[in-house]
Amino acid sequence: MWFILLPVNKKVSGLHGASRMTETPSSSSSGSSASDTRPSSADDRTTVFVVDDHPAIREALATAINSKVDMRLIGESGSAQEALEKIGRHPPDVVIVDISLEDAHGLDVVEDIRSQFPDTRVIIFSMYDESVYAERAIRAGASGYVMKTEPTQSVVKAVQAVTGGDVYLSRRISSRILSKVIRQQDYKLGTATEKLTDREMTVFQLLGEGHSVRDIAEQLDLSRKTIETYRRRAKEKLGFDTVAELLQYAVQWAYGRERSSEADASDSDAPDSA
Repeated sequence: MWFILLPVNKKVSGLHGASRMTETPSSSSSGSSASDTRPSSADDRTTVFVVDDHPAIREALATAINSKVDMRLIGESGSAQEALEKIGRHPPDVVIVDISLEDAHGLDVVEDIRSQFPDTRVIIFSMYDESVYAERAIRAGASGYVMKTEPTQSVVKAVQAVTGGDVYLSRRISSRILSKVIRQQDYKLGTATEKLTDREMTVFQLLGEGHSVRDIAEQLDLSRKTIETYRRRAKEKLGFDTVAELLQYAVQWAYGRERSSEADASDSDAPDSA
């Protein structure tokens, strides 16, 4: 079972829509593919690029992606080098990457994509158990991890999630990561957040309470881009490298405040000793 962790909605709030397009032709035997053409400015569909050295998997993902009215496949590749060249010409919104590629490790590809194209989100689609690589993938800069034992619709859901700003992981891995964060005692709750402006603090608090970027934008009557800017500033001021790390800290911060409030309420309700 999969779910969207801490909607920040990286646009994962982003579950949107647009006109249906024709299906991208299946990949050729050389490993490259489909269309490398960017949609027009009027086309607000999420653009996706697939990197996997198995043509059958690329074809299955292309079919699943192009069946959705809110996304389209703009390219695919069977190698990391070719993928980076194509992505450089037309950076997509989301890249789906296999961990096992013939010319590179998937985590290295994630780091390369995130460093060269910071606005592009990356999802790992792998045969390896998530317990081995999911956390490593998030630390490398990925926004989601889906195992190949899952149906292709799970990948579609992951694309919608990370496009909206969320981190997409299984419930099991999400719980493990959050539990680890909450147990850590080296976070200094409260003092670190003093670096934030009032607006950054508001966004940080709402993220910790589980609100998506889109929800926060609507609540504060601001654009989603503005909320993402506040989130980025909070991430930088608090010293985190990735949005996932910021979200983990925000959840812990919100959790700490909730526990503190409950303790205060319990003390105030307790009868005075004689």
